Amino acid sequence: MSQGEIVVYTDGAARGNPGPGGLGVVMIYGNHRKEISEGYRLTTNNRMELLAVIRGLEALKRDDLGVRIYTDSRYVADAVNQGWVFNWEAKRFKKKKNADLWQKFLELYRNHTVSFVWVKGHANIPENERCDRLAVEASLGNELKEDSGYVDNKDESLMSFS
Repeated sequence: MSQGEIVVYTDGAARGNPGPGGLGVVMIYGNHRKEISEGYRLTTNNRMELLAVIRGLEALKRDDLGVRIYTDSRYVADAVNQGWVFNWEAKRFKKKKNADLWQKFLELYRNHTVSFVWVKGHANIPENERCDRLAVEASLGNELKEDSGYVDNKDESLMSFS
């Protein structure tokens, strides 16, 4: 960790895919630590993985920070590290899932210098394990939020009468 860099661990979980889901975030800067978790009624694992990153970036108090994000989500890490998300954006996310979250992510991402590090899940990395527990516990909560951007494609096809 370099001087002035904020370290963020993120994880998402869904019980069923789709199903109830949750996200967990652990943020570390020097001696400071912040944890975030949220649960949702109906969502997917990939949405929770990406929303965890978004919540971490939203929690930053100012722009132009160095941020290193550790995630066990290949979906998120590879989309950024391989440049796929920028191609999706250039094509206006046509036929891409989770466009609402990717657009929000890019808006926040561009305010900072962000790097992604993929870590193996369930590999005894303490902060990643903590994020996993936060995400799973949040998905089990009694007052789950609505993931307003989630579209159940199954329901969408039932409404098409063409």
